[in-house]
Amino acid sequence: MASSRDLFVTAQDGLSVHVLEFGSRVSARTPIMCLPGFSRTAEDFRTLAEALAREGRRVLALDSRGRGSSQFDTDPKNYSLAVELADLISVLTALEAMPAILIGSSRGGLLAMLLAVQRPTMLAGVILNDIGPVIETTGLLRIKGYLGKLPSPRSFAEGAAILRKLSEDQFPTLTEADWLTAARRTWRHDGTGFALTYDPRLAEAFAAFSPDAAPPPIWAQFDALAHVPVMVVRGANSDILSAQTVAAMRERRGSMESLEVPDQGHTPLLAEPEVIARIAAFVASCEHQPAGGH
Repeated sequence: MASSRDLFVTAQDGLSVHVLEFGSRVSARTPIMCLPGFSRTAEDFRTLAEALAREGRRVLALDSRGRGSSQFDTDPKNYSLAVELADLISVLTALEAMPAILIGSSRGGLLAMLLAVQRPTMLAGVILNDIGPVIETTGLLRIKGYLGKLPSPRSFAEGAAILRKLSEDQFPTLTEADWLTAARRTWRHDGTGFALTYDPRLAEAFAAFSPDAAPPPIWAQFDALAHVPVMVVRGANSDILSAQTVAAMRERRGSMESLEVPDQGHTPLLAEPEVIARIAAFVASCEHQPAGGH
């Protein structure tokens, strides 16, 4: 039996959005929704989702519009947090997966914070994977430098070499097999060659970004998570989420759990047994805490 099922939800504007579903859809336990980073896909969560599903949980992983198996938008202006938040609400509603525990990597974590403002009752807990209210300019400039501009490899092995050269300083201990897995999640073979698993026009969202036009802090959105348990995961080599920001988050939210993953940058893979165990324990704790008691 396949470890995941492909679901498709029609978003508010008619665009088709893809979701991977793991585990039992009739589980009595709180469902989990995984939200990937800006140019990433639901496949990033496969190892974690399979592990959580083995505990009897229903786990969903979303391909945001323009990524993975979701439909690409004809208007790249719709690759915005506002539109993607509306997509997320549509998916959670259509799949009857609320309240959910959200695991958000990077941009996915931003969506989780925005959801806390707009639809707080849809949340039962949040894990922020290498993202917080303050986003470091250094990391954004690095991402802008390669987004939509990666050369097309002639094989997945060549793709692995490209990614290794680009990100080995962030992930110095990954094996060749790890880089090959990353390549298979970055490109797909379309019959004639290798294409990115995301719409290259996503890069237009970064066009206006510069060190002088950095995104403002979103502490109010982080504070909107006050009614649910929160955990933050940080890659020790991250150039997006600083240790100082994590400390500031903890000052505002003393009960927040935190985990720093050594030898990983932006974003931690969430695939190691010890990391999965910490996430599973946090997820279980979300079901045993009364609302407002966090």
